[in-house]
Amino acid sequence: MTIKSDKWIKRMAQEHQLIEPFTENQVRDANSGNKIISYGVSSFGYDVRCADEFKVFTNINSATVDPKSFDEDSFVDVKSDVCVIPPNSFALARTIEYFKIPRNVLTICLGKSTYARCGIIVNVTPLEPEWEGHVTLEFSNTTTLPAKIYAGEGVAQMIFLESDEDCETSYKDRKGKYQGQTGVTLPKT
Repeated sequence: MTIKSDKWIKRMAQEHQLIEPFTENQVRDANSGNKIISYGVSSFGYDVRCADEFKVFTNINSATVDPKSFDEDSFVDVKSDVCVIPPNSFALARTIEYFKIPRNVLTICLGKSTYARCGIIVNVTPLEPEWEGHVTLEFSNTTTLPAKIYAGEGVAQMIFLESDEDCETSYKDRKGKYQGQTGVTLPKT
């Protein structure tokens, strides 16, 4: 497997709709001239943006977190340009970008250093070959203070690994349960 460069990402976005919407260059300033957390193509990856839809974890019902029987009431829905995550808690969000991963590519997501240096960890499982959809993002606030996430700005970087051969069975072939997801998607079994 090889890590793919900005040239490959741009070509795949144009020819195969790898990422929609696609930002060909790294954006660091808003139209108003304000500094933002960068997004778009980087040297060997693509910095994704967070949409303005959040699910903030709350334990007002004293629920047990169970991936086999997840209680949707454990979240408060927030639609805003800024999401405040309570101390030692987490929130779910989704990317603005919609991905269509090729059959011979595995995509790994890593958090951006701007958030990591504030104690905010971004967690995303790998995007498997032939998976498509908006990526559900998990933000963990590891601090004892409230933490902010900004919608419309960069939150994580996607790294694309291309194999010299197609996989035998893709996520699409398996009819994966998260195929084609469009919103913030909770755990499914």
